[in-house]
Amino acid sequence: MSNQKHIVLAGGGTAGHVNPLLAVAHVIRELEPEADIAVVGTAVGLERDLVPQAGFELETIEKVPFPRRPNKAALQFPAKWKAEKAKVRDILTRHQAQVVVGFGGYTSAPVYAAAHSMSIPIAIHEQNARAGMANKLGARWASMIGAAYAQPGLKPRRGVEVERVGLPLRPAIARLASDLEHDRTATRKAAAAQLGVDPDRPLVVITGGSLGAVNVNRAVAASAKNLLAHAQVIHLTGKGKDDEVRSLVSVSAGEDVLGELGPDHVSDGDYRVAPYLERIDLAFACADLIICRSGAGTVSELTALGLPAIYVPLPIGNGEQRFNAQPVVDAEGGLMVADGDFTPDWVRGHVPELLADPDKLSRYGANAWKYGIRDAAEVMAKRVLALIDQPAD
Repeated sequence: MSNQKHIVLAGGGTAGHVNPLLAVAHVIRELEPEADIAVVGTAVGLERDLVPQAGFELETIEKVPFPRRPNKAALQFPAKWKAEKAKVRDILTRHQAQVVVGFGGYTSAPVYAAAHSMSIPIAIHEQNARAGMANKLGARWASMIGAAYAQPGLKPRRGVEVERVGLPLRPAIARLASDLEHDRTATRKAAAAQLGVDPDRPLVVITGGSLGAVNVNRAVAASAKNLLAHAQVIHLTGKGKDDEVRSLVSVSAGEDVLGELGPDHVSDGDYRVAPYLERIDLAFACADLIICRSGAGTVSELTALGLPAIYVPLPIGNGEQRFNAQPVVDAEGGLMVADGDFTPDWVRGHVPELLADPDKLSRYGANAWKYGIRDAAEVMAKRVLALIDQPAD
């Protein structure tokens, strides 16, 4: 009889769902090189490219969003749900799935339902401080629930507890966390050389993700002169937003302060502007302070790296970004400012003062590191493999 393990992971849509999934999949492969590992996702999310690139098989289904109001989509939901659940049953059967691991999102819900109906053990990872609908469904049947936050609002079945395991880190961030723990100074110098910045002077990194954060961009860029009196700046503006930032910086501090990133730009001005940085881990390695949104992935990565941050939650949805940052702020690992309050005046009144107090920044960083978790992928992978051969109920 073959001892090959058969694991199916589910999730996708955004990087926030795909990156933790792949982090766990990589560790499972390290622990069980011969394992059959498949991923259930969609043909339209980021997983379409990221999963095959990572060397895993992708099985696709259609998105089946839960209806939130009585409309045409609600009428079509039962038939679509039944069809996708049947498709998932076929996938699980073909892969002889012994355990299913879901990371939330539209894809996970029919996978949870199909696995439960087939008595296949289910493991769940919830990355947000407030769980989504798919994981709330899966939690009713799961044998193991790992979470980035202590109380994400999931209700496990009897005998199962939500475990705060942290967020499985993407490989570049996991490597950086290890390097920083081993030798923070050497890691900073090596990264600074690749970016063309000075490793011996303070550095602020501003990022709003790949799409940027317009209000954050404008408030910081309009305060360029005040910030540059204390630190270098790397401002990652988001796609198509760099021209406005350069213009605002020029008005505040003059064109000569502007610069670009890279080893050939050592002599550039101290305010480095780029739409995006593929190797953001390099910027994190050099940073003394981050100014950013507070998506679950961002908060988990920054705390895992021990980086102090000013979090400016995205002011939409159910306020989950505020919930993501709150525990870190409570642990004194950073600050949080409402988007509407994050103005040029606020930046000028608070950020230079913080940069001028390295002891306070160090305390924030130490507290962030203490709050952060760096072994989530390993813990999840081992817990998932332990479910194989255990009864689902």
